[in-house]
Amino acid sequence: MIRRKHTKTIKVGNVSIGGDNPISVQTMTNTYTEDAESTISQIQEIEKYRCDIVRVTVNTDEAAESLKTIIKNVKIPVIADIHFNHILALKSIKAGIAGLRINPGNIGDKIKVKEVIKACKDNEIPIRIGVNSGSIEKGMLDKYNGDFSQAMLESALNHINILEKESFYDIKISLKSTDVLTTVKAYELLSDKVEYPLHVGITEAGTVFSGAIKSGIGIGILLYKGIGDTIRVSLSDNPVTEVIAGFHILRDLGLRKEGVELISCPTCGRAEIDIVGFAKEAERKTSSMKSNIKVAIMGCVVNGPGESMHADVGIAGGKEKSVLFSKGKIVGKYNNNEVMNALINEIEKITGEKII
Repeated sequence: MIRRKHTKTIKVGNVSIGGDNPISVQTMTNTYTEDAESTISQIQEIEKYRCDIVRVTVNTDEAAESLKTIIKNVKIPVIADIHFNHILALKSIKAGIAGLRINPGNIGDKIKVKEVIKACKDNEIPIRIGVNSGSIEKGMLDKYNGDFSQAMLESALNHINILEKESFYDIKISLKSTDVLTTVKAYELLSDKVEYPLHVGITEAGTVFSGAIKSGIGIGILLYKGIGDTIRVSLSDNPVTEVIAGFHILRDLGLRKEGVELISCPTCGRAEIDIVGFAKEAERKTSSMKSNIKVAIMGCVVNGPGESMHADVGIAGGKEKSVLFSKGKIVGKYNNNEVMNALINEIEKITGEKII
């Protein structure tokens, strides 16, 4: 059982972050926010995969204006991602955002900072401080002899101090590097110093294959240590893949129960069905499901019957026909070109959930 470090609770729209609340999964759109129609379409797609929070880039006046339409047409909380420009922050707050990602030390003089903080206070909008290893202030790395973790920590604490001096405490923080161990060390250092909720992830992790592995290791280590209240898996791909990967990490650590756990054999010369094809099809068809079930796709009679019978539902492959198991019992034998449909039908039957 993982014991999470206690952090204070903040609200991002209708999602509570920190404390004993479930660790939330978020992603970021890769559309131009000025294009409200495309952005709405992408957010509505990720909503189908149970995403909790979404972040959008706001780097132009047109993007800030587009937020009004976007927010009206989506269900999950929208966070505005802003750098250096306090006017865009104020416009985004006015548009109805649920959260703001901005570093107060980078938006100008004290008057500008105070304007943004007051607007956030008045509208109960939290601020995420986000420090990345690629954008540390000049001179900070020299001060710590190239130790990115220490430099990131001081940078974050400086930004926190700016907000706290204005009696603003509705804060969450991230310290991300492309390097796994640097990231882990930075979050460990920060977690010892603050009780604010932490947004964890490995920044610019890479493509789906390499990035999901790197993120799984880094985020997994931190979550196992009890560090982290919300996560993003940063991948060079469709945001849907980030959400799916995030829920896999949480489910496999036992931190969230929803979703399908797919068990499939690694294939060998004994396999009598197309395990790779069957497993990929099953994963694709069930990846948006909320029900907590275990599905087994096994290729032969050696491990197939045992694994399938211990799963909620499963297939044990045969040369021309495969056996379908459900809740520990054989429920049918099907031709191999029919068994996948039978499996999907059985999953829908036992969960009551329609597969999209």
